[in-house]
Amino acid sequence: MSEEDLEAEDAEDTEGEDEDGGQSPGKKFGGKKLILIAGVGVLLLAGAGAGVFFSGILGGDDEEEIAAESGDVEGEEAVSAAADESREAVFYDLPEMLVNLNTGGRQASFLKIQVSLELGNPDAVPQVEAVLPRIVDNFQVYLRELRPEELSGTKGVFRLKEELLVRVNMAVQPLRVYDILFKEILVQG
Repeated sequence: MSEEDLEAEDAEDTEGEDEDGGQSPGKKFGGKKLILIAGVGVLLLAGAGAGVFFSGILGGDDEEEIAAESGDVEGEEAVSAAADESREAVFYDLPEMLVNLNTGGRQASFLKIQVSLELGNPDAVPQVEAVLPRIVDNFQVYLRELRPEELSGTKGVFRLKEELLVRVNMAVQPLRVYDILFKEILVQG
């Protein structure tokens, strides 16, 4: 080998090294940089996955799945049957309820509530009236265990609505209550 060849090899060998013999930062990623880049990538993938999930792109229609599982109607017929099924909304007013809330021994706090139930047809009213004591009892037991801070804000009221809907549907089975509408909510104390 000539001297020029040896000098070229030395230049190639030391090209990636700085004066101290270490690797130059521009040529190789450090461990911390790789972890940072991998973390950002994972966060981006998680965000994209959450966006796809909540947008409903990958999920099927719930009514279609329920109809297909029940075996009543299959495929597209299930969707059209559910869409064609029109129900006449009937509203049934429950009696006004006044309960004391769970304050844990502090000053007494009360909840006054009046709701309407949305039923599917007028024929359901006598059946709801027949189990009205059970509905009121389920509501009273649940409401007495609530704390005043659980009813604050929109989230608290929405949670209350969902819980009452579950309880009323358990009480009126096999009927179905489609929604609970608040006519009055008053927390005092």
